[in-house]
Amino acid sequence: MVPGLFLFLLGVLVGAAVLYYGCRDQDAAGGGETPAASAPSQDQDSKDGKDKKAKDESPEAARKAVPAAPDHVEPGGETQPEVSVIESPAPAEGGRIALVIDDLGRSVADLETIGKLGIPITYAVLPFEEETPQVVAALRRRGSEILVHLPMEPSNGSDPGPGALRLGMTPEQLRQNTLAALKAVPGAAGVNNHMGSGLSADEGSMKTILGLLSGRGLFFLDSRTSAQSVAYKTAIRLGVPSAERQVFLDSDVTQQAIREQFHRLLGLARTKGAAVAIGHPHPETLSVLEEEVPKARALGYEFVPVSYLLDRPNSPDSADEPDE
Repeated sequence: MVPGLFLFLLGVLVGAAVLYYGCRDQDAAGGGETPAASAPSQDQDSKDGKDKKAKDESPEAARKAVPAAPDHVEPGGETQPEVSVIESPAPAEGGRIALVIDDLGRSVADLETIGKLGIPITYAVLPFEEETPQVVAALRRRGSEILVHLPMEPSNGSDPGPGALRLGMTPEQLRQNTLAALKAVPGAAGVNNHMGSGLSADEGSMKTILGLLSGRGLFFLDSRTSAQSVAYKTAIRLGVPSAERQVFLDSDVTQQAIREQFHRLLGLARTKGAAVAIGHPHPETLSVLEEEVPKARALGYEFVPVSYLLDRPNSPDSADEPDE
């Protein structure tokens, strides 16, 4: 009896095991559906959805859901800092640049084209040209920085124009001619030389002229038309705020040459922190500036009036005061 009972119980256990594993395999073959006991009801789904929607639409949730605005988004969607989209070795702060446009006074129309550059420009106006009064009046209405573009004798025999200061003039003649030029360009903040490779190399003449500027609170920009110019160092000794030109943009009036000079200007401003350039109202010069100035600004270069870049001596050297 005992062996028979044992065999009967063993058979029951084996049958139960077979039934269990068979049902599990069938469930797996049917795609693994979630048992009905664990599936949420349709009503529960609807309720949970409404609760989630209400939570997502709350002001607090909305603030958390909005990501911080990127600095710049490329067309492909990558987020990058604004400066990285400009391919250039220049740093974010490229330096300060003063652009001086010389030889103004011959046409008011020049001002319209220059003004389209949209940056501070220092305007050097010849004192005795046909449209000098109209040019000066227009610039003063704009609040632009004006220089008297003071004609001085060159060393090559060229004509510097009416009212020029010349070698051999007495100190009084130099003073009177300088005063007449200042009067013709009212509102000027300073002076730079037109031509003058001869006179600017004569220390005695420059002391007379710069002494007059010092008494009127004007600064001097040495155009550096000659490597022999003593104007800048004389101005510094006399205590006159002064600066020197580093680049001539358009000695060669071709767009390629002007562009090369502009890039040289950028390099100087980047390495030295600041640079002064002189150009003229030639169509080629203004065309290059229209193209290159926006690129330079995007690279971090700052365009300023030349008065921002002056060397300002603390006090004049009394031993170098001009003769009275």
